[in-house]
Amino acid sequence: MTASREDAEKLLGRFVELAPEGFEEAEHADEIELAAYGEAAERILAAFPHARSDEVEPGWEHRWREFHRPVRVGPLWIGPPWETPPADALAVVIDPGLAFGTGAHPTTRLCLELMLELPRGSVLDVGCGSGVLAIAAVRLGFGPVTALDVSPAAVEATAANAAANGAVVDVRQADALADPLPAAEFVLANIAHDAVVALGERLDAGHAITSGYLVTDAPPAPPGFARSDRRELDCWAADLFDRRA
Repeated sequence: MTASREDAEKLLGRFVELAPEGFEEAEHADEIELAAYGEAAERILAAFPHARSDEVEPGWEHRWREFHRPVRVGPLWIGPPWETPPADALAVVIDPGLAFGTGAHPTTRLCLELMLELPRGSVLDVGCGSGVLAIAAVRLGFGPVTALDVSPAAVEATAANAAANGAVVDVRQADALADPLPAAEFVLANIAHDAVVALGERLDAGHAITSGYLVTDAPPAPPGFARSDRRELDCWAADLFDRRA
């Protein structure tokens, strides 16, 4: 479906939720075209009945690999298993599956940038998706690392990706907005804006990195915290909150 650049910013957030396995984004003059395939396309059509549906050429089921390319964030290299990481990188190999998070999305990259500048300590990754942030934290020397997600597919994907990377991550299925949260020095929450706001009152941590929302959304500082940094990339944002002394 196509939209103006202004409307596309809002649609991107919905596409991330409805098509976590990946979607295409193409620029056409003053418009942005977003396209999804297979089951993701069915979810998009259910949410947006006015969207256009076209027949696709044979081999579409393999085209998604073209859009999962490796990214480099400081010493970290995040990429799929069919790519080869450079010898000098801290490699995080993520097999894209049903869980969101390949490392290429701006919100993930922003979280990684903020992580690079933090002192090392224990980490709680809330809404871990594919486990990319939790595994990257292990690679960077954080620990112990705990990863939570309400989705069984995300828990399975994180556990599998952590094992494939030789990263020790305590992976648990839990609802971060209802179940007890373990204490940690750093909380990572690359989730939807409303969930970030609701999570704020439940944090038992010294610092929190939050993302998953557009630059037009600025979640308030959790009680007892103050915003110390904000990063933006494309139309997305991430924030670092520190607990007040």
